[in-house]
Amino acid sequence: MIENYIKSADHINANDVKSSRLPQSKFYLKIIGISYLQENSVSPITSSVVEDIIKKNHIFNNVVLASKPWIIKVFPKSNIAIIWVDIWDIQSSSKAKGLINRCFNIRSYITIIRGANMNPSVPQC
Repeated sequence: MIENYIKSADHINANDVKSSRLPQSKFYLKIIGISYLQENSVSPITSSVVEDIIKKNHIFNNVVLASKPWIIKVFPKSNIAIIWVDIWDIQSSSKAKGLINRCFNIRSYITIIRGANMNPSVPQC
């Protein structure tokens, strides 16, 4: 509907508009229960590995990340991590609501997605 309006509007050059969509907001999620170490390795999981996992999993279809995932080890001697994920969603948060409390498998781990207030890496003034 928005795209049709933009194409038919006289005062808007449709070629200058990159993509027509509803206003979006950032929503914050955390993925709990994933291994802090990469598969068959002693090095920690990276944000690029998490991005690949998200791209390949069907429950994240049509989900756009707002920033790189942030990975935090739960306890110093633990092998479990919490991954903070910021996504773009329309203001009704339909995508975020569809992800919250969903479980999915990453290797041999069953992870769950929870809602979060804000990514801990972003300082508050």
